[in-house]
Amino acid sequence: MTLLEIFLIAVGLSMDAFAVSICKGLAVKSVKPKHAVCVGIYFGGFQLLMPLLGYLLGTGLSAIISSVAPWVAFILLAFIGGNMIREAVSGEEEEANDSFSVKTMLPLAVATSIDALATGVAFAAMEVRILPALILIGCTTFVISAVGLYIGYFFGSRYQKKAEIFGGLVLIGIGLKILLERLFT
Repeated sequence: MTLLEIFLIAVGLSMDAFAVSICKGLAVKSVKPKHAVCVGIYFGGFQLLMPLLGYLLGTGLSAIISSVAPWVAFILLAFIGGNMIREAVSGEEEEANDSFSVKTMLPLAVATSIDALATGVAFAAMEVRILPALILIGCTTFVISAVGLYIGYFFGSRYQKKAEIFGGLVLIGIGLKILLERLFT
């Protein structure tokens, strides 16, 4: 898997965190740099941690799933992407509040990174070099989340659904590419 493909996966995975960051930006009266760093650390940190956990789980199962790795990757990424698109078009609004406490941010960070756990399993099945992938995913999500906070504060919620749909389509596209490459090479 190329660095560009991993970056596109990172962008796709970060769209949930981006959407939640926009909601946080909508809720705050003023955005300070420490708020941007806070959402970046929470969301980027969990987007880095969860694929590692998934990778460790997947590595233990790699002998079992190596023959079906492209299908596993495709199904997981398509499911995650499809779920993101479904949530975006369902019209369900996410709750937003202006707190940046651990009690508020920890559940948001976990909830937005569950899909990254499945991606880590897919990475193990495809024998991706995990350390560069983790760093890229964590850093990408850090930046996108921090930017999302400011976008929410300055522009409102007009980009939230588009971001989730884009992220879902990217993940589905990468999954399809992985499947097609393995089937036709």
